[in-house]
Amino acid sequence: MSFSEKFLWGAASAAYQIEGAYDEDGKGMGIWDALSGGHVKHGENGNNACDHYHRYKEDVALMKQMRLKAYRFSVSWPRIMPEEHTVNQKGLDYYRDLVKELLDAGITPMCTLFHWNLPMWLHEKGGWLYEGISDCFAEFTQVVVDALSDQVAVWMTVNEASTFTGAGYLDGIHAPFERSEPGSAQRLDRMCRLTRNVLLAHGKAVEVIRERAVRTPQVGIAMDGTLWMPWQETAEEIEKARGITFRDVADQHQVNWWMDPIMKGIVQKELARYLNADDLKIIHKPVDFMGYNCYKANNYDDEQGKNPAVYPGLARTAMEWPITPDALYWAVRFYHERYDLPILITENGMANLDFVMSDGNVHDIQRIEYLKGYLKGLKRAVQEGYPVMGYLYWSIMDNFEWAEGYDKRFGLVYVDYRTQERIPKDSAIWYAELIRENGENL
Repeated sequence: MSFSEKFLWGAASAAYQIEGAYDEDGKGMGIWDALSGGHVKHGENGNNACDHYHRYKEDVALMKQMRLKAYRFSVSWPRIMPEEHTVNQKGLDYYRDLVKELLDAGITPMCTLFHWNLPMWLHEKGGWLYEGISDCFAEFTQVVVDALSDQVAVWMTVNEASTFTGAGYLDGIHAPFERSEPGSAQRLDRMCRLTRNVLLAHGKAVEVIRERAVRTPQVGIAMDGTLWMPWQETAEEIEKARGITFRDVADQHQVNWWMDPIMKGIVQKELARYLNADDLKIIHKPVDFMGYNCYKANNYDDEQGKNPAVYPGLARTAMEWPITPDALYWAVRFYHERYDLPILITENGMANLDFVMSDGNVHDIQRIEYLKGYLKGLKRAVQEGYPVMGYLYWSIMDNFEWAEGYDKRFGLVYVDYRTQERIPKDSAIWYAELIRENGENL
């Protein structure tokens, strides 16, 4: 058994990281627009980014050239709702035009509702700590679903809950750059309040999508978080890895902290004090798939001491993340076995030291080798019968990498940010061929 003909080979992006046009056509300010000054390397920002807002047709043409079957994009909440209870029709028109362009190119559009750039009007109410945010998110979801669901069938509610809550509200690394002291009672309280609000927002969005979507929807969530894989395939090591992956601890980095309430209606004891039975009825709604953003595994020491798998000279990406090719296999296996859902790899990729070489091309052989290794693991999971909807490379093009600015290049397409010239890298050519043969020769 190999990849099915329906397997969705694709790529992904996020609105703030590529669109630019931060103050055009009625768009409001988001937390990354307004608050990132002094927090991003080299003083950079996403004001222009890749200018995808104006160049989306060129970019979709490149996707078609790469033979992509699917493209995951996110909608900008501040672009669509610049003020409370206010809808910007020009923002909706932009996404309708983008989706039409994708469909005309034979590419399945996949929509992520929230990928981090919260509107400032909502931040001023408390952001994800504001108890009313889940109702605001439901209203936003209804606006987007009413506008796009005649063309879009695949939906993700939020992207990487553990990161936008942790990095944004606990560690002060991402917008809105708020911090709580590690180990403090205040930090635990904030984490539980954030979790409740995000889970309620997710649940209410699922309800809205189910009720209002024109096309029969496939609804999921794009998760990130702890993945530990066994370094030896013995029963003992596999169970140890599974146990660490799903530890029963109060830590927003644990995927089960989020997914157990959604899928099982079970919450950990610290969180249980913040949720009532009515909350759980909203949160514990069936979803159709689990998206997982998977870049690495086992990149840290555990509570038992130093991790022997982390050794001097371990291959790492430009983000300093270790390269662990079997991660996709174990992610699919562990998360499907626990939640009994099809898995969509919503992000996987590497930042590399990419630059235009003397022949005018971008030769990124390291990225190709990275992909070969990780995708062999994914192919193994498929061959063993685990249900995998598709694979979305992160990202379609180089873009604004949040607090890292523009140095870290993840794209299949090189972007010259001075001229906005696009150059497909060698990896884009390799990926197009992989899609043509449906992964047969991995």
